[in-house]
Amino acid sequence: MNFVKGLLLGSAAALMATTAQAADLPLKAKAVEYVKICSLYGAGFYYVPGTDTCIKLGGYTRAEVAFNASGMTETPAWNGNAGQGNRLSNNTIFRSRQDINIDTRTATEYGVVRTYFDSVFTWTSGGSASTVAGGELGVYFAFVQFAGFTFGKAVSQFSTPWNGTPGNITSNLLGGDDNSTGINQVAYTAEFGNGVSGSVSLEDQSSYRQAQGVSGVFNTTGLGASGTTQNTPVSWLSGAGPGVNYIAGTQVPDIVGKIRVDQAWGLFQVSAAAHQIRASYYNPTLETTGHPDDKWGYAVLAALSLKNLPTGPGDSINLDATYADGAIRYVIGGTSPNNFSMFGNNALGAYQSIAIGSAVDGVFTTGGGIETTKAWGIRGAFNHNWTPQWSTSIFGAYSSVDFGGTGGALYTTGLRNAIGGNFTGTPNFNIAQIGTRTAWTPVKNLTFSGEVIYTRIDQNYEGTTNAVNAGATKPTSAVYQFKDQDTWTGALRVQRTF
Repeated sequence: MNFVKGLLLGSAAALMATTAQAADLPLKAKAVEYVKICSLYGAGFYYVPGTDTCIKLGGYTRAEVAFNASGMTETPAWNGNAGQGNRLSNNTIFRSRQDINIDTRTATEYGVVRTYFDSVFTWTSGGSASTVAGGELGVYFAFVQFAGFTFGKAVSQFSTPWNGTPGNITSNLLGGDDNSTGINQVAYTAEFGNGVSGSVSLEDQSSYRQAQGVSGVFNTTGLGASGTTQNTPVSWLSGAGPGVNYIAGTQVPDIVGKIRVDQAWGLFQVSAAAHQIRASYYNPTLETTGHPDDKWGYAVLAALSLKNLPTGPGDSINLDATYADGAIRYVIGGTSPNNFSMFGNNALGAYQSIAIGSAVDGVFTTGGGIETTKAWGIRGAFNHNWTPQWSTSIFGAYSSVDFGGTGGALYTTGLRNAIGGNFTGTPNFNIAQIGTRTAWTPVKNLTFSGEVIYTRIDQNYEGTTNAVNAGATKPTSAVYQFKDQDTWTGALRVQRTF
């Protein structure tokens, strides 16, 4: 009897358990797909759940302050209100920035498909949206790479890996190319083995290469929109030049080629670019007046980086030299201003002294053709690590702009007609820069930096003018003396990279 009773109780219990399990089945959660580390492309990559695509999130948070700067942090006081040295300039400029980048890689039978996106959120003293809660959004990079091709906004194939920062933190070290925030392009890179690669590309010239806005191609006759000669003072120091900027729309992208060798000892690179120069009409509002014929300019670059130096582990020397004819923005880097106008109090028998320089691809007169400008520059840095936490860089650059005999005469004549005065010389100018940076990294990916840079503008005019319309606060009836100018700029930065 006890055996039968036990059998019945056991059967009932088994039936209840089975019923309960069946009732739970529709409510049971699916197995969790845990995020897996992707070791194919280096540290920081993870598989996107449910796919074979690897993704890496990164970026940095940065806070910095600059002293005696112009418009943006770490930009020397070489134009605008800062160049004038008036009370409208912000002598202390703060900036906060958040950078976010997304890198994805997927292996295919044609090779790796890569996408990369890098965006920044920035607040700067005196910026276009510097309100209590305002700021600015920027897109540095957005490109797709596949089978050796690059489509989208990426660093120019002409540029070196360090762009305009061989050892500095500023983005205004001249003497060479600088488009560290990317340029739209279609490029192809071939890897030949042993660290040797070659690239060709078609690159958008409208943003960095064309010298838009305050410079580009000048009609030194000074025809205004109405077609009348400008023989009265014009705001040439604040952007108009001796005439009007007659830049035309783009027709052919810049054609760029590069050969690079990457080895354990460092890097060697040679780059070249062809750049089309186009002007609008002799009278920019009347197409029947005709226009100059298009011309082609070019730029060439040679770069060298040396590593594993006997001075210490991690030390390096970065050097690059560039020559340009009719493609001046390859020397006066793309993120820097097109024109320079600095005032000083070191004048003799004049209200103040001034130094000017315009980065134009060429000049012409009404009815004539374009005379190209020429420029060359060299820059570099020695980077030394005192300890794993402390490092110092010494950097410098020299840039030279030459308008040539005909172009210089055209420019000077237009300038004299526009502003008047008793002066001689040419529009040629040189800019020398030297500086040092020291960085402290107390913990990994957290760096405190301090930098100071000296800039000198060596201009070619001598004499005085009494009809300057520089805009802002400068009097137009005063006498100004042409003279070289210099300035110091300092910056402090803290950056946390993740």
